[in-house]
Amino acid sequence: MKPTILLIEDNEQNRYLVTFLLEKHGYDVIAAATGPDGIELAIRARPSMILLDIQLPGMDGYSVARALRSNPDLRYVPIVAVTSYAMVGDREKAWAAGCDGYIEKPINTEAFVAEIGRYLSRGSHPGGREQNEDTYRGR
Repeated sequence: MKPTILLIEDNEQNRYLVTFLLEKHGYDVIAAATGPDGIELAIRARPSMILLDIQLPGMDGYSVARALRSNPDLRYVPIVAVTSYAMVGDREKAWAAGCDGYIEKPINTEAFVAEIGRYLSRGSHPGGREQNEDTYRGR
């Protein structure tokens, strides 16, 4: 069975690009354009992984990540923040909100797909989050 990735992204072009790229590499992709819709879809679909834009209208990605982490059924689903407006301290804020990783846009397609595979193989559990933090912090 193919892993299902939930993409929470408000930009239609970015949703199309990421969906195309991931489906081309064998993943099933479901998408939401807003934080609340993404939370609802995550609860219903229980994806293998969540890619979360930080700059969402209304409910930002940090709030979405905290809401997702508060649901016991989604506790071990890896959440990777994706943003085009990287600022100093954003990685740490994403980590503190419950994200397992952080990818800056524009994405390098080959590196992006490889990172997705790494996060899926680690999951989001105490050991996985420690490994992800090492990657996050460049260790």
